[in-house]
Amino acid sequence: MRFRRQPARRKLRIIPLIAATYFMVSGGPYGIEDILGGAGFAKAIVILLLLPFLWSIPTTLMIGELASAIPAEGGFYVWVRRALGPFWGYQEGWLSLAASVFDMAIYPTIFVEYLGRFSPALMAGPRAYLWSLLVVVVCCAWNLRGAPAVGEGTVGLFLLLLAPFAVFIALGFWRAFATHPAVQWSNAGASTTLSTAILVAMWNYMGWDNASTVAQEVEDPQRNYPRAMLASALLVAFTYILPLAAVACAGISVAHFTTGSWTDAARLLGGPLLGLAVVAGGAINGFGMFNALMMSYTRLPLAMAEDGMLPRALARRNRRGVPIVSVLLCGLAWALALNLRFERLISIDLVLYGASLLLEFVALVVLRLREPDLERPFRAGNLAFATALGLGPAALIAYALYAARDEQLGHISALAFALAIALLGPLFYWLTQRLRTRRPALATGD
Repeated sequence: MRFRRQPARRKLRIIPLIAATYFMVSGGPYGIEDILGGAGFAKAIVILLLLPFLWSIPTTLMIGELASAIPAEGGFYVWVRRALGPFWGYQEGWLSLAASVFDMAIYPTIFVEYLGRFSPALMAGPRAYLWSLLVVVVCCAWNLRGAPAVGEGTVGLFLLLLAPFAVFIALGFWRAFATHPAVQWSNAGASTTLSTAILVAMWNYMGWDNASTVAQEVEDPQRNYPRAMLASALLVAFTYILPLAAVACAGISVAHFTTGSWTDAARLLGGPLLGLAVVAGGAINGFGMFNALMMSYTRLPLAMAEDGMLPRALARRNRRGVPIVSVLLCGLAWALALNLRFERLISIDLVLYGASLLLEFVALVVLRLREPDLERPFRAGNLAFATALGLGPAALIAYALYAARDEQLGHISALAFALAIALLGPLFYWLTQRLRTRRPALATGD
């Protein structure tokens, strides 16, 4: 009998990987408006310049080493499990998936914010929620086509998103050169606080580890992951700071700058047409980030199910290798969180994501000690340097915990709510282990 050779699946190449990573972390300047509103131009630029050194660069170095050394599907969950054992691996997966519920609800919110500026009538009544729900449904359908389809489509979204800002930046600096307006570097708006500005900046610089979960679907991951991390880090920094500097030099006030205000600034600089282009880019931002992150997060239940940590049904794939049950269930969970307020989502997201990120830094050091001979195509310095990498992120996460103390979610604080969710992880692990130990007994009739 002759067997047909199965065709090799397409892999995610370096340019789509960079574009996907960019959307997983940033998705352009959209979302940083609250930094301007809370801090003003000078402090916002300082925040956006300092955070990469304290937050982004240490994380990208850690991810670059672990992703090139262990390019497994499931990414950071696999690293933590390998370094610290099944219990902490489960906590890593739980924290990341719990954070995703609040993280993923943010991007349809951004989509709706910008769409509403295009035509407020589109947001009347229940239409805002329906538009958000449509983002979830369309992205589910797109993700079912596979990681290469998502990555290649993201390249086009990347170009469409940044094209209006290329014009925006040029016009802003030209206006500064031609008219020499007064720049109000220290004036901050009254809409948000400096603390909120820092938290929003942290959120806008997080997510570097998300691309690691699709490692088996990436072409030459040992070589391409570190390169994608560095390229994406540069793109994110430039696309945050250049538009902000253009607005400052053009003399535009940030007195009422908040989510969606790039549209107003674009109309001032380039008229209604540029304003509409920025609105379209904002919608692309929300959609593109949700789409790319769906590709990442849905691989976690797959990897955990294959390890027996979640029901085996979550490991079921379609003919393109996509975890179909995981995509659909995650989409449902994210749809249920769509109506939460933006700032509350960020506080909860930072607490849960921060805890999972610290486990990854611990895994980096533990693997250096336990597996010194592990092949590491990219190495983040010596052991002392690798150990010190987690200090900056740890300090910022501690600040996020402190800043979230007064955020309320109903009748409880956002911090208490996030900690309660985190503490469910050990309980669910215990229940999972109980079920696993009972299955053999049930199978033998004991």
